[in-house]
Amino acid sequence: MAAVVASSTDNSTEPLPIRRLQESLINRIAAGEIIHRPASALKELIENSLDAGGSSIRITVKDGGMKLLQIQDNGCGIRKADLHILAERFTTSKLSTFMDLSHIRTYGFRGEALASISHVAHLSVVTKTKSESCAWKACYSEGLLAAPKPGQTVEPKPTAGNDGTTITIEDLFYNTPIRLSALKSTSEEYSRILDVLTKYAIHNPKVAFVCKKAGSPSPDLSTPSTSEIPNTIRLLYGHTVAKELVSVTASSKNRDKSDEDESMETDELDDDPESWRCEAHITNANYQAKKMVLLLFINHRLVESSRMKRAFEAVYNGILAKGALPFIYLSLEIDPRSVDVNVHPTKREVHFLNEEAIIEKISDAFQKALTVQNHSRTFEYQTLLTGGIADPEHQISKKRKGKEREVSDDKEEESSNVSESDSKKKTLSQHKVRTSLKDRTLDSMFPIVNPAQVSKSSTHGHQKDFLSTLKSRDVKESECNLTSVVNLRQKTTKGKHRHLTEILEKHTFVGIVDLPRSLSLIQHSTNLYLVNHGSLAEELFYQLGIRQFGNFSRLKLEPSPPLRILIEVAVNAEDSTETSTLSKPQIVDRIFNIIMSRREMLAEYFSLCISDQGLVESLPLLLRDYTPNLNNLPSFLMRLGPQVDWTLEAECFDSFLRELAYFYTPGASVIPASTPVTDEERAHEKAERWQIQHVLFPAMRRYLAAPKSLLDRDVVQAASLPELYKVFERC
Repeated sequence: MAAVVASSTDNSTEPLPIRRLQESLINRIAAGEIIHRPASALKELIENSLDAGGSSIRITVKDGGMKLLQIQDNGCGIRKADLHILAERFTTSKLSTFMDLSHIRTYGFRGEALASISHVAHLSVVTKTKSESCAWKACYSEGLLAAPKPGQTVEPKPTAGNDGTTITIEDLFYNTPIRLSALKSTSEEYSRILDVLTKYAIHNPKVAFVCKKAGSPSPDLSTPSTSEIPNTIRLLYGHTVAKELVSVTASSKNRDKSDEDESMETDELDDDPESWRCEAHITNANYQAKKMVLLLFINHRLVESSRMKRAFEAVYNGILAKGALPFIYLSLEIDPRSVDVNVHPTKREVHFLNEEAIIEKISDAFQKALTVQNHSRTFEYQTLLTGGIADPEHQISKKRKGKEREVSDDKEEESSNVSESDSKKKTLSQHKVRTSLKDRTLDSMFPIVNPAQVSKSSTHGHQKDFLSTLKSRDVKESECNLTSVVNLRQKTTKGKHRHLTEILEKHTFVGIVDLPRSLSLIQHSTNLYLVNHGSLAEELFYQLGIRQFGNFSRLKLEPSPPLRILIEVAVNAEDSTETSTLSKPQIVDRIFNIIMSRREMLAEYFSLCISDQGLVESLPLLLRDYTPNLNNLPSFLMRLGPQVDWTLEAECFDSFLRELAYFYTPGASVIPASTPVTDEERAHEKAERWQIQHVLFPAMRRYLAAPKSLLDRDVVQAASLPELYKVFERC
């Protein structure tokens, strides 16, 4: 019996009629359960490529996957005869009867991935099987074949292509603007894509994975096809994790082993439906992290299990310090008859028999392996923080020790008279740090002046002004009792990575390597680091925004530009607005009304002052002596409409400050410069280089609480002086 609800505005007791939903609405609702963001779409496509037997998978991404998400594999391909139903719901080659679910061994089985994608994006497929002489290209919309261009037929077209399948997704969520506005920034969506790809690359070391941004010459992730799991972990998570790994195996036969060569093939499982086997690589007590990394695969399917996570945390509670967490990779293989894979729309969870007993046995295996491997902890340290390392006594060679034992008493008495200064250990050259704040250079004795603020006739006056502002450059934290702002400040403090923050606090600026790609070199101790100063600056300005909330200085705009015209400039330059259901004037009106209705709040909290006539009078000044690129002002104001969550207080403040930080970030120009380089452009580039070196990096030393996420791709150790000496010694 169906339950019905009477209208609250109608006094009658008549129930509302039950209506059948439109097919298009049903499909979009179903698509929303499967495709949450670009990373979830990629997960479905990767699983299809692995099911097709692909040994090489290449991913190309643009704008975090929202503009373009393409995956290419060299698998078995798709038959031309199947292309007409490829994107329809519940069409699959992996399942025919309900009983097939009891022994399913493939990733996909419901046939909903491509159908869901076709309802929320523009989908095209190029595929070729080994038996066919050419590849076939088909486009899909709303689950059906669609014409590539107006006036063309919907039938698949012959085209050039290699064996395998290439799936292209464009303009994801173009017809669901609410879902699109709920997504994070393109950089965060791209990091989610890399996270999904990293996990599958580790579990499938025999498959070559490549991921790159569209237009980028080099990939951001690349793994070979002849690797092993520990080697792939070392490649993707670094040597720090890989060197502390312990290999553990366990099974239903009461065999707990730590042999890395133990075979884990699925076909070796017993006929007993309750049989199981697992392989794991876990870190020992020498590795400690603030966040637990758990890569869990059950029957090769990437899943999550809060129960397993709590059990493994309990194992490490008695080994690691409070708050420290491990890295765990676990592959669990169970008889398919004991696993229910159809319990979650995105297959993120599975249910299986004897779950508690299996988790307990795996936890015992972890405990035993950690006990054997870690009788005592070892710690790495350096004796002098400044870089000098004294030779410890145990490094003296055996031959030298033997000679010292043969020295006579007279010789010992003579050596005892040696002065204390001569007996000191000599610091090796490779451990000397060649930087000192006490060393004065000729340039440092003259005031440094921003080239953008200097004219030939008033250099001396500007030097005085600059020296006077140096004393007032401190950014003081404002007094704010709003719970949302207090929580944002606490979140920034808790997310601080101690070692990275120390590197930035004590670094020496070396130089800008590539201004368009936002790459610079800095030195800390005996190490040289390549950093993305754009990403560091974006995080710095976000934290400065939180720090000065409600008490910003103002950057006055004279003459004040009209808000509507600025938004029109950005909307006309934005290609993605062409696919919107709204016309460009309607988009401009909507954004303009959103900002104007909240201009009092913007002025009070952020010093973004807009007059009653719609003139932008001032902007928030986040850092003295730093002027943002005002060419990006139209884009910044346009993004305030769809990218800021105006409904909730905390999300509103957080998203606004993120957009403000992105506006302040150097190198994030939206309006392209003209091809010929003019004197004005050269002066602008010179001023930008000056701001990066003399304003941004000194501000990072003082105010940036660097989060761990910057270590993923934005801070890379380029060279180490001790390691270079080892190379030279071999030559």
